[in-house]
Amino acid sequence: MIQAGLGHYAIAIPALLLVLLASAEAIWPRRALVLGRNPRWRTHALFFLSNAVVGRLLSFLVVVGVAANWAEAHRFGALNLVAMPLWVQAAIAFIFLDFAVWFQHFLMHRNPLLWRMHAVHHSDRDLDVTTALRFHPFELIVSTFYKSAIVALLGVPLLVALAFELWLNANALFNHSNIRLPRRFDRVLRLFLVTPDMHMVHHSTRVDEQKKNFGFALTLWDRLFGTYQAESIFGAENQKIGLAEIDDSRPSGFIWSMKQPMT
Repeated sequence: MIQAGLGHYAIAIPALLLVLLASAEAIWPRRALVLGRNPRWRTHALFFLSNAVVGRLLSFLVVVGVAANWAEAHRFGALNLVAMPLWVQAAIAFIFLDFAVWFQHFLMHRNPLLWRMHAVHHSDRDLDVTTALRFHPFELIVSTFYKSAIVALLGVPLLVALAFELWLNANALFNHSNIRLPRRFDRVLRLFLVTPDMHMVHHSTRVDEQKKNFGFALTLWDRLFGTYQAESIFGAENQKIGLAEIDDSRPSGFIWSMKQPMT
């Protein structure tokens, strides 16, 4: 029952955040959109529905839950080797899981097969809150099983595993959003968390800039491993978003985007 309740929150809270950020984008837009909202938003809504069936609910309610439940029941995993308060377990788990997500993202840009899946996300020629929904189901499945293995190996408690999923999705919605933050606030916030301007660099059409700023939440790993870049060499106002080889409206179509890894 607790797991099901958390699963509802894990869907309801990001949905509310998506609405709030989309409203903020309309009031304080960072950049003018190249392809606009339609039919991009329809395509991204279809991605969300596909992933809700194939991957997202699997991640929240089945695989991560099973991995965490199994680890707790069998006292398996690194966090079960030493008795510690739940808040300490949560802090350690969040740091290690955040690194695991950063490292997976890093590999997505290094392995040709993984890149074919992840390129669907990068082919969007605009960047707004709905881009955070634009992940191919193949990538969601790979990501779900990868995170589940990490959860089991660490022995992450179920409540912590689901809380991290909520944290990760909320951050992804925020840093993909097309909102203009005050420059001073952005500079302070990105000392700890990935901001929209920081993540925008990662969505550059330049391949070298796509291999920067892999973080979805903490900025620690990019700073530690030398993959942090404050701004595109073209500047935030002039940076182009998407893939250099795709400069038309094809990414706004759902069928084309679903077939993209196979082409």
